[in-house]
Amino acid sequence: MDRPEEQTDPVAEQKSEGENAYADTLVTLQNPAGVASESYRMLRTNLFYALVDTPPKVIVLTSAGPREGKSATAANLGVTLAQAGKNTLLVDCDLRRPMLHNIFQTRNLEGLVNILIGERKPQEVWLEPTPGLKLVPAGPLPPNPAELLSSRRLVDFLGQVRRDFDYVLVDTPPVGSVSDSAVLAANVDGVLLVLDAQRTRKGAFRQALRRLEGVGATVLGTVMNGHEFPKDGSRYGYGNY
Repeated sequence: MDRPEEQTDPVAEQKSEGENAYADTLVTLQNPAGVASESYRMLRTNLFYALVDTPPKVIVLTSAGPREGKSATAANLGVTLAQAGKNTLLVDCDLRRPMLHNIFQTRNLEGLVNILIGERKPQEVWLEPTPGLKLVPAGPLPPNPAELLSSRRLVDFLGQVRRDFDYVLVDTPPVGSVSDSAVLAANVDGVLLVLDAQRTRKGAFRQALRRLEGVGATVLGTVMNGHEFPKDGSRYGYGNY
């Protein structure tokens, strides 16, 4: 008698593929002694000394275009801030292509969208993927992300969490793709603009800077992602310059 063919679970396969895709993103947890982790700690130190008279607490991380490492930078910077004893909140404001829940391998059932439409309070949806670090995932993708990201409710939410945390890191869509990221950037303390050493075009980067400056955003600095360190073969290299 022939054996029945083994049935595969497509949901499990999809989950496994997603886990593999982001398995090596959190270098600050997986390889804290590595070159990339040290670069993130340097970025953290630079952030501590940015705008000494009015130190930034609510910081937007964005990029000129997609796949330039802004979400990975936000996640790893958040981890290093928590490791330094700072009470830190990560907020996924990329309501078109949220990534932070994938990076931390956690659920995205409820999140920022539920807060903004009045269904949940922040403490009802945030997660704690590592000690000292809270994460508010994006939640269910809305039909009107631009309206939510430019709403007064989001500004009020950021004002509320500012009082409860030492640092609030906000992962937004690429500023070169949608205008609402620039509007949001104008309502926080500062912006870190992420670029990819291999992918980012100079023209796109300059245009992103002009958009941020055009709305009066405070650009704290840039973070270069994707620079290879030949000594240890590390895939990631991040630095502030």
